[in-house]
Amino acid sequence: MAPKKLSCLRSLLLPLSLTLLLPQADTRSFVVDRGHDRFLLDGAPFRYVSGSLHYFRVPRVLWGDRLLKMRWSGLNAIQFYVPWNYHEPQPGVYNFNGSRDLIAFLNEAALANLLVILRPGPYICAEWEMGGLPSWLLRKPEIHLRTSDPDFLAAVDSWFKVLLPKIYPWLYHNGGNIISIQVENEYGSYRACDFSYMRHLAGLFRALLGEKILLFTTDGPEGLKCGSLQGLYTTVDFGPADNMTKIFTLLRKYEPHGPLVNSEYYTGWLDYWGQNHSTRSVSAVTKGLENMLKLGASVNMYMFHGGTNFGYWNGADKKGRFLPITTSYDYDAPISEAGDPTPKLFALRDVISKFQEVPLGPLPPPSPKMMLGPVTLHLVGHLLAFLDLLCPRGPIHSILPMTFEAVKQDHGFMLYRTYMTHTIFEPTPFWVPNNGVHDRAYVMVDGVFQGVLERNMRDKLFLTGKLGSKLDILVENMGRLSFGSNSSDFKGLLKPPILGQTILTQWMMFPLKIDNLVKWWFPLQLPKWPYPQAPSGPTFYSKTFPILGSVGDTFLYLPGWTKGQVWINGFNLGRYWTKQGPQQTLYVPRFLLFPRGALNKITLLELEDVPLQPQVQFLDKPILNSTSTLHRTHINSLSADTLSASEPMELSGH
Repeated sequence: MAPKKLSCLRSLLLPLSLTLLLPQADTRSFVVDRGHDRFLLDGAPFRYVSGSLHYFRVPRVLWGDRLLKMRWSGLNAIQFYVPWNYHEPQPGVYNFNGSRDLIAFLNEAALANLLVILRPGPYICAEWEMGGLPSWLLRKPEIHLRTSDPDFLAAVDSWFKVLLPKIYPWLYHNGGNIISIQVENEYGSYRACDFSYMRHLAGLFRALLGEKILLFTTDGPEGLKCGSLQGLYTTVDFGPADNMTKIFTLLRKYEPHGPLVNSEYYTGWLDYWGQNHSTRSVSAVTKGLENMLKLGASVNMYMFHGGTNFGYWNGADKKGRFLPITTSYDYDAPISEAGDPTPKLFALRDVISKFQEVPLGPLPPPSPKMMLGPVTLHLVGHLLAFLDLLCPRGPIHSILPMTFEAVKQDHGFMLYRTYMTHTIFEPTPFWVPNNGVHDRAYVMVDGVFQGVLERNMRDKLFLTGKLGSKLDILVENMGRLSFGSNSSDFKGLLKPPILGQTILTQWMMFPLKIDNLVKWWFPLQLPKWPYPQAPSGPTFYSKTFPILGSVGDTFLYLPGWTKGQVWINGFNLGRYWTKQGPQQTLYVPRFLLFPRGALNKITLLELEDVPLQPQVQFLDKPILNSTSTLHRTHINSLSADTLSASEPMELSGH
């Protein structure tokens, strides 16, 4: 929560910001001029040059800094999503406080003199957990998402009847800064092609927002057929590697008259665990932008500042197999993950200045950076030792294992426990049929770590054990699918595991509240638990440390660690997966750290193997590539005329 003084200041600024954008509300308009293929803002020809920033990936205290840098770059608008699951964590429970304060973010944009293109979904993709849809929808297992399924529509209607009235005063013709609103998101890529669903959404938006606001759709070229809808303005998305002329010609078949709009012009690309860090050359991005602006097109650059998937919020794609997205959402964007301007920003500003005025004056400087360490962490104990604190209500009993959704566990981890029904002397196959591990399972017998089962990747272990041996399976939700599948992405053990020829039954499910343990219990002096001399498997490590010098932004480096979750002063920074890469460091904003004289605390949940020296370091630069890709990326960055050697850009959903 923001301090009360700041909240009061924002409430005073709110009416002021609504009057900054003159003329007054009764004369304000943003419309399509089909006769001249352009937009009109208050009756005058207008073209937006916009950039995407996600308030939910940037801590609230940094919103103003990022928005001012975007305005300085020459942008006159920003585009952003509203993730439903971020604001309605449980049915009928809404959160618009702190970093979820949507109205405060709109106000910050107005203070930066930026118009807003809003994308409220209900589905947003955005490489965000379940594409922004709340996982509690899956508590009805037969629900058909993003269709005219009555259960889905009822939940959508309920949500929008809360959200849309909040933004109504912020519509441009009402005196606010929202000039247009997107309906759904790249619906043509979903393959459901349910026009009744799209018509329902369009009618709902009109009923709650009125007839004056411009409503539009966005699709890749292959999705225009099912994603566009009469009465909604049609826009397209593509990147610098795509054929602009061909795609805009196709767009004209769906929108013969009016301005050309690229709603997602890709300045970079996302990263998947286990693949190379994505980059896009400065020359390719600037050349593509200049070509579109020469045509008079309006353009939104996705992303202009990417931010971070803190906590458990990353999504996943399905492209032949399950591909979870990294914690960093740097995106090789013009403004880096830490909020620093890059050469790409200055080059884009130069292009924009050829077509419209850009603000004068100095750019806000990069944030101060800090180095610290190495810091040696101490063993706190094995995860199983804290089970009573992690699941204070005790386990849920069932003959067959239940999914996360069935026990109302939205994120993170759940422990499954059963007991061996007979002694197994020889190593015997242990597996879950039908690719039924969603997403990673850490297997232990009598507390001893046996190995990992992984969705689409590792499907079998070999176990031994005695009659009555305790079999524990810690399952990690690596992020629900945000793009690439029409099927619901349930988490946990979707099928009962099999040991040899025996289907294992009589399960206990422990939904774990790990964040509560780290935030509330670990600061206390807990008793010491016994642990093996060389611990492996899910284990907590921790350390307190002072900062003797000035505090700055920093990047947590975990050399030799395998995979897990990390917290700084109780704040969940997100996942690390050092052995998999490409991301090697986690961004730590300076406001998370206590200044000199106070102790900071780092806590790790290492899920597999710990290095011989359990140390971490804080660096003043990020490492977003694993070692094997560092040299190649460095070479690419030296040449502005060379496209990255990473995979070709695909038209994915956002």
